[in-house]
Amino acid sequence: MNQKKKIFFLLSHPIQYFSPLFVEMAKNGNLYLTVLYCDDYGTRSSNIHPEVGEIAGWDIPMLEGYNYKFLKNNSWKPSIFNGFFGLINFEIFNALKNERGSLVVIPGWNYCSYILSLGCAKIFGLKICVRGDNPYKQEILKSKTILFIKRIILGKILFRLIDYFLYVGKENKLFYEYYGVPQSKLIFTPHAVDNARFTAEYEKYKDKKPELRKELGIPIDKTIILFSGQFIPKKRPMDLLQAYQLLNSANTALVFLGDGELRNEIENYIFKNKLKDVYLVGFKNQTEIGKYYVAADIFVLPSGAGETWGLVVNEAMIFALPVIVSNIVGSCEDLVIEDFNGYSYETGNIIELKSKLNSLINNSRLNEFGLNSQNLIKRNSFQNIIDGLKSL
Repeated sequence: MNQKKKIFFLLSHPIQYFSPLFVEMAKNGNLYLTVLYCDDYGTRSSNIHPEVGEIAGWDIPMLEGYNYKFLKNNSWKPSIFNGFFGLINFEIFNALKNERGSLVVIPGWNYCSYILSLGCAKIFGLKICVRGDNPYKQEILKSKTILFIKRIILGKILFRLIDYFLYVGKENKLFYEYYGVPQSKLIFTPHAVDNARFTAEYEKYKDKKPELRKELGIPIDKTIILFSGQFIPKKRPMDLLQAYQLLNSANTALVFLGDGELRNEIENYIFKNKLKDVYLVGFKNQTEIGKYYVAADIFVLPSGAGETWGLVVNEAMIFALPVIVSNIVGSCEDLVIEDFNGYSYETGNIIELKSKLNSLINNSRLNEFGLNSQNLIKRNSFQNIIDGLKSL
């Protein structure tokens, strides 16, 4: 009988996209998973986010169906929002000290605890994997001085201590290659969401679009453009709003799903410019968002630098939506095929975004684009992540 592969995932805190993955991993007979959390942010009934304010806890199970442990945080300023020294969890040593031969997966190197885990792995004989999502195209926007320093710290020191790099897409692979990671250490584990749950919601609602629109209070007879995300500068929601204004179409409506610090700016712009059929529906929890995807016709993610992937694009594609994505978004190269399931455009170029919107709105292949999205996203699945981990 094959012995189970022991895997430890170290995460800053419970994340709504990861918990369903852990449940699937726990079901796999060849894996023995333990998740080590450095902080309990996200599990409380109410959580404070510095850019969004107070947000409700997630309404899907975050801590069920898999083994996990919360580690004591020894930081003098404990928080996932307090930079590198916000997470210092010395209990990592006890968690890993008798686990020679096991795998440890960390999501990066931006917290002290992640570096501590790397040291533990080397001391106690574990293999360490990094699974981040840094895109090459955003990396090379940094100054030559910063890149020179990072080539020394990452390429010459840190990355040489890591056994495997679990890349999530094309740009992420290029990032590791830029810092000298050899092909033999690169393993594909794509970014994915809970495809099964969202597909079930799509099947449940797909024939009820008019009823859903009436329930949600949005127009039944217009082309619905959907944005989903925080109203923060990185997401660039104003770009979409301005492009919508330029469309000047009586046959379209724009739905903003989310909330954040830019809400007042968005509301003032709508009022000042007398824009019609723009709906700010606020934050919606995980069990509610499916209805908005089904009700929509087009999905847009206009984010700028800092959007290292954009998992909302995965979600939209499961719901058979054509997508328009800024070309700086990390997932653009993997999830958008031009004139097949959507379009990309130059980040911040309002005129080009308006043009791409117009191309989709008036495209007789709109439904075909959506079905192409749905077929493409099947390759970004939890099973592909699990297969990558099992190969190590």
